Amino acid sequence: MKIGIVTLPFNSNYGGILQAYAMQSVLKKMGHKVLTVNRTSKGESWMFKTLSFGKRFVQRYCFGKKVVVRTWPTKKEATLIAQHTRKFIDEHIELTNYLNSEKDFKTLQEQKFDAWVVGSDQVWRPKYSPDIANHYLGFLPQNEGSKKISYAASFGVDSWEYSNKETAACKKLIEQFEAVGVRELSGIDLCEKYFNIKADQFLDPTMLVEKEEYIQLVENDNLPMRNKKLLTYILDRNQRVLKMVEMVEKQLGFESFSTMPKNFFRNVGKKELDQCICPKVTEWIKGFMDAEFVITDSFHGTVFCIIFNKPFFALGNKKRGMSRFTTLLKIFGLEDRLITEIDDSIELKLQEKIDFGRVNKILDTEKKRSIAYLRSSLNS
Repeated sequence: MKIGIVTLPFNSNYGGILQAYAMQSVLKKMGHKVLTVNRTSKGESWMFKTLSFGKRFVQRYCFGKKVVVRTWPTKKEATLIAQHTRKFIDEHIELTNYLNSEKDFKTLQEQKFDAWVVGSDQVWRPKYSPDIANHYLGFLPQNEGSKKISYAASFGVDSWEYSNKETAACKKLIEQFEAVGVRELSGIDLCEKYFNIKADQFLDPTMLVEKEEYIQLVENDNLPMRNKKLLTYILDRNQRVLKMVEMVEKQLGFESFSTMPKNFFRNVGKKELDQCICPKVTEWIKGFMDAEFVITDSFHGTVFCIIFNKPFFALGNKKRGMSRFTTLLKIFGLEDRLITEIDDSIELKLQEKIDFGRVNKILDTEKKRSIAYLRSSLNS
């Protein structure tokens, strides 16, 4: 069967890249030919850039503040920043022709796919899609015959972010799906309340791949071993989080390391472009392999702690969506690893051991259930 996958546009988000890789890997093992829709994030709008540039120009040259005036990279700079992550995508993910815009989705009809899989990641969150209907396969003509399912599709949050018009359009489209699989438990409720559709919850695709497959990707790159043992994968850095890292370093006697770029273009601009280059995807994976403890505010960071059986703290990130964390941790009985307040109780939590034997049994059961859903939905 020839299958097309619709997921979020590619950027240098490690979790987004690896869930796309994993989704293809699982379907290929079932014997399918698979292509993922090829597009990249377009970045900020021209209006945002104009306003931002003007504001920062005034701050720097009128008030003497040390700020970067241009906070977005040029196409050439962006290519340099994403050189390693893009290389992984090109080498390990089979792609369709490149889509320049949302309108280009209609060209995918020419591929004549037998089936479509929507997911995973936050494909159903409007803020991440200029035309949310495309993530419900709205670019296909009615009754064109292909099977349509979603797998671990995520709304990102447990509240409803669609307009009335978007809700009506997407409700009509999702009714054409043979099966609807979501990633969060809250997604089941949202589908029932707003679409009157029954949905089931399944694991993120990254958890369907055996850890040995990830280890093989790393070993193929011959990366050096790290001596530092505390991995910090923090998307939203602030003084509060840094204070916590220092506390954990002191308690465990570990020195921390990161698998993030040294800095971000929006903070340092073109003068320190070399600091903004994203490490290899395999370096990111190896960070979890080498670590003895992990602190992360990332959903996929938390996922890879579970895959590699690493003790961790997951920092609740309300801005990025809490339902992703609560569902994941509830499935594995790890709700106590979610940190919402940084206080003295953290020192006590550091001494608590995770029963990874129990966690692995749950993972095995959920993995089989998730793969069975994919197999039966596509073969029905």
